[in-house]
Amino acid sequence: MSPFAPWPSHPPLRVLFIRDMIVDAHIGIYPHEQGVTQRVRVNVQFGVEDGPGLDVGRDDLSRTVSYEHVVMLVRRLVAEGHVRLVETLAERVAAEVLGARRVVVVRVRIEKLEVFDDLDSVGVEIERWQPDLVRQSAASR
Repeated sequence: MSPFAPWPSHPPLRVLFIRDMIVDAHIGIYPHEQGVTQRVRVNVQFGVEDGPGLDVGRDDLSRTVSYEHVVMLVRRLVAEGHVRLVETLAERVAAEVLGARRVVVVRVRIEKLEVFDDLDSVGVEIERWQPDLVRQSAASR
């Protein structure tokens, strides 16, 4: 369950996602987290503009963003080396996903698993928008 409000309906968005991707990451600030990997769960939702009607669009990848691209970029970012904070990893993922100009908004959730015996996970969830959309929204207030 996300604490974020639903995305606005204008422009209509197509929401793509990767859900419950598990990676072994070098992550953490504490001495016992150095030099070892930890299981991390990654969830990414990203919205691209969609048509307003009920028309069926072209059956062509050029009208969307490949979720495979997002899976590969998460793997690459995790493989780049030690990250101290889950927040930093989430921000890096969000920035890379927004690098695909068709992406309007992205939500990234990073969870460290097996940190505490009595709970499933700890982590962070962030939301980021294309900068020009943030400026337009602020200007309309």
